[in-house]
Amino acid sequence: MKRNQNLEWRRADLLNLDLKGMKVAIVGGTGGIGRAFSRCMISRGASVVVVGRTFRDADVPGIEFIKADLSLMSEAKRVGAELPAETLDLVIFTNGIFAAPQRQETAEGIERDMTVSYLSRLVILREILPRLGKDRPVGRAKPRVFIMGYPGAGQIGTLDDLNAEKSYSAMPVHMNTVAGNEMLVLDGAKRYPHVIFFGLNPGLVKTHIRRNWLGGNKLLYRFIEWMIGLLTPTAETYAERLTPLLISPDIEEHSGAMFNRKGLAILPSAKLTDSYVKAFMAASEALASRLIFGAPPNAVFLRSGDSFACVGNFYRVTAVLIHGKRRDPLRKVACLPVSNRMHVIVPEMDCLRWQASFYMPLLN
Repeated sequence: MKRNQNLEWRRADLLNLDLKGMKVAIVGGTGGIGRAFSRCMISRGASVVVVGRTFRDADVPGIEFIKADLSLMSEAKRVGAELPAETLDLVIFTNGIFAAPQRQETAEGIERDMTVSYLSRLVILREILPRLGKDRPVGRAKPRVFIMGYPGAGQIGTLDDLNAEKSYSAMPVHMNTVAGNEMLVLDGAKRYPHVIFFGLNPGLVKTHIRRNWLGGNKLLYRFIEWMIGLLTPTAETYAERLTPLLISPDIEEHSGAMFNRKGLAILPSAKLTDSYVKAFMAASEALASRLIFGAPPNAVFLRSGDSFACVGNFYRVTAVLIHGKRRDPLRKVACLPVSNRMHVIVPEMDCLRWQASFYMPLLN
């Protein structure tokens, strides 16, 4: 990871932070680093909503709980709908696991690490971002989204096998989620100017994230976590170090920035070009949307001004409300032939993604 020398921020003393009135959502906030952030921010006066499977802080005033199994895209969509996005100042994603030694598939047919560590975040973000911060008092800074992963590590993922159906090896499969989470930051910074996006790289911290990879009852898992605990900061120490960064005014104009375990700015992975990020996000949305909306496997996802190759003489374009609760027909679209391609012009509506399904000529 390379330092970003163009971004510095002034560190504030955690004990001097006053977070009263701040509303925070932490997806993955019931364990590990997410729980540490939750308890730290509550101690400074924030109101926190945590999302996870098991709530361990029922005795802590100020924490609300949304129970969810984020291995299911239907659950991720429900969480996005239930989160009070309109009033949130800050959203943090810490949910995640490591890929298992043998491929694990969810009830929806997706590789488990991909759903828990990446696709669930994508679905929740698409659900909340059009609403995020809309009902807060006038004069508040833009809402912020922090996505935890391993940004700056140079990972680009396997674009043509996000679901690990062609081949499977635990670490390369996990790198799909590492790449995806970094691209969520880069894509979000360009796509949603009313929100500020950041990536967090905590490095090694003793949590239970490696249990799925190494096996929670194995001696190796216990030994590795013991060594990590000896040599690295605890989740609580990391949260105390990074909480001042989450609200620092010095990073306000730096949407898309990434930070290492010490809170120092780092550069994004060099190979994540705009065109690659766009292709990766389209593939990710296609995978998630097949589960949520029943989109066909050949669906592609377009933005206004995109073009696509014609297949046969017939095509159909429909609009899918990714952030809403229903599938709406597309009413206003112009499809202009340009050589052997169709150029799509659609209304600029932030909440819509355009699904194009192609059909070969009908014989009748």
